[in-house]
Formats: sequence, C-alpha cells, structure tokens
Amino acid sequence: MKSSKQAARRQQAKRRRNRRIAIAAGAIVVFLGVVLAAQLTNGRGPVAAPAAPTVSASAGGVRTGELAFVRREQGDPMAVGDVDAPVVLVQWTDMRCPYCAVFNRETLPVLRREYVDTGKVRIEIHDVAYFGEQSEDAAVAARAAAEQGRFFEFLSAVYKEAPEKGHADLPRERLIAFAAKAGVPDIERFTADLDDAGLRAAAAASNSGAERLGVTSVPFFVAGGSSLSGAQPIAVFRQYLDAAIAKAG
Repeated sequence: MKSSKQAARRQQAKRRRNRRIAIAAGAIVVFLGVVLAAQLTNGRGPVAAPAAPTVSASAGGVRTGELAFVRREQGDPMAVGDVDAPVVLVQWTDMRCPYCAVFNRETLPVLRREYVDTGKVRIEIHDVAYFGEQSEDAAVAARAAAEQGRFFEFLSAVYKEAPEKGHADLPRERLIAFAAKAGVPDIERFTADLDDAGLRAAAAASNSGAERLGVTSVPFFVAGGSSLSGAQPIAVFRQYLDAAIAKAG
C-alpha cells in the first residue's frame, strides 16, 4: 500500500512538471527578442526584456506580470530559495557545458549565500541538451536525482569534476556514480529512472523550448525582465540582481 501511494505521488509530481513545461513552451517563443539582443552584446551585460509574455497571479502561483517560464511552485526540486522571493533568477544549463560548470563552482555558492539564503532571490533551473546524446542522458539523470530531492547536489557533483576545456564525458555508469556522490538515497530507483519515458520527455520538452526561445549558448539567465549570458564575474551578477531587486521594490 505504501509503495503504491508513493508511486501515485511521483506520477502526480510528473504531471505537474509536464504542465509547467507546457506553459513555458507556449510563452517562451515571444521572448525570442530578448535572447537575440543578449547574444548581440556578446554576454557583456544584462539586456532589457520587451513586454510579455506574462501570466496572471492565478496561473501556477506566479505573479501578475511575471514571465511565464517563472514557475514559483512550492516544493519544486529544480529550484532553490523562497517561493515568494522578490526576484526569480531563471537559468538554462547543460551538464556538459564547461562554462556552466564554472558558474556552478565559482559563482552559484556566492549567490546562494548572499541572495538566496537572505530571501532576496529564488533560482530556478531549466535543463538543455546542446552537446549530444550524453547531454540528453545527463538531463534525464539530473531529473532522476530531483525525484529523490538531490537535484542541486547532482549538478554540483557533475560540475565539480568537469574539465576546464571541452565537454565532460558522461556515460551511464558515470551518471550513476555521480548520483552516489550526490547522496541520492535509492540508487536502484535512480538507475531505473534513467529509462523513465516521462523524465526523458520532460527533458526533451525543456530543451526544445529553449531552442524555440533562441537560447543558443549556456549558461543563460533571466531575472527581473532582463537577460544575462555567460559565466560572468560575481560583480556582474551582483549588479544584475541588485537592479532586479530594486525594480521589484
């Protein structure tokens, strides 16, 4: 009985994630101009977003006027920080991206300490798979870790051992080893989830949504109606987030 209830809860959680993905994919195309503008700046700084897409306060818990791919869902395993934080920093990341690894190792811990832990910013992750089949498998693996509440720990384990140049080699057996390092409690379940069709479909939908958006390089960020690309220095992120917080009032 207990296992059947747990399975039902997992299925409900997957359905909620699929609904969030559908909402984001439907709105994300409108935001294309932001990303193209950011790419034209070659990652030198934040670029203001045009109006829309926005959603009402009743849609998925996000606030009126907020971009539709901001989730603000309590218990979201791919997010960290207060669900009611003034600002949500949305990040697109690929687990084989060396610059994503740099951000995760050097910048994310500072942002969590200075902005997330103080209740100013919430961080929500969208996975992409831009570097081949292993990127796709790694995105599924990260979601499998998220199923057991170890999403950020899994990302940290992968990025900690990423090469300084080139793309990490992430075969199946290494993904399982990273899950163990990340403290995923049930490795047998994690291994089975690597073949879960629902998790793979959710990862594929996230990736295709980013492609439609025009996110052609990662890491990529959106906060407070402006975008930022690349593994920028911490000073750039502080300026970027401080401006978004000030705008949020």
